[in-house]
Amino acid sequence: MTTTPVTSIVIVLADSGPLTRECVEHALASDVPVNVVVVDNGSTDGIPESLDRAYADDDRVRIVYNRANLGFGPAVNRGVAQSRGARILVLNPDCLVQPDTIRRMAAHMDVHTGIVGAVVCDAEGRPDPASRRRDPLLRRALATKLGRGGDAGIDIDGPIPGGAEEVEIVSGAIILMSRSVFERLRGFDETFFLHCEDMDLCRRARDAGYKVLLAGDVRVLHGKGGSSRHRPVFVSRHKHRSMYLWFRRHDPAARNVFVRMLVWLGIWSHFLLKIPGQLLRKRR
Repeated sequence: MTTTPVTSIVIVLADSGPLTRECVEHALASDVPVNVVVVDNGSTDGIPESLDRAYADDDRVRIVYNRANLGFGPAVNRGVAQSRGARILVLNPDCLVQPDTIRRMAAHMDVHTGIVGAVVCDAEGRPDPASRRRDPLLRRALATKLGRGGDAGIDIDGPIPGGAEEVEIVSGAIILMSRSVFERLRGFDETFFLHCEDMDLCRRARDAGYKVLLAGDVRVLHGKGGSSRHRPVFVSRHKHRSMYLWFRRHDPAARNVFVRMLVWLGIWSHFLLKIPGQLLRKRR
């Protein structure tokens, strides 16, 4: 009889809010063997401690405390190091999986597949366009601005298939990988503190010869909550930094020094222009 591999579910917290409890409950209700590693990045909301108390007698759950916010990728890497499953599911704390989510995602895995993502949806069931993306290359951004078709932009309007679709990037809200692939890729690149680490991981997986698949038949509720609302400027700063870092690492256009300077200026100008609106929304 074939034994179903254990899946280690890694959830990173940073003042992520009460939905985290539901996230863990849903994860433990999976119809495949799982263990859950919750990695806390210095939260002050008491949620990690409440989970520690609630699951003190459940050996499937482990809470790992970081003294400070190490960033998303570094926290995932530490969580994986503390886990034991043959498969790794990276899950946002505002995502709710169903009992069959992991099993159905795993059905699309084979030796040629490095990463499997799912369709993340809002509370009304509307799919998030970020469930499948293309590399944000400069030439694509310019082509989109100029209204050109073909290779321009990201396909966000086409119907989501009922099965697996090969894509360039899946949403980092939920990612399934084998441990062997995760280790071959050396996990998340820890120079990405927050944002774009999923784009980098998918790119490196493809560069290593693996497919990145979207499981179009698997849908997951994504609350879009948590820490981003509490610290909008902090999150935005790291997002813009990561955007430029991804550009430097993966976009052929970055070989040109003049282009690099223009992109750097554009990214950080965009960051500065967004600050007033972010501060106003935070005060409401």
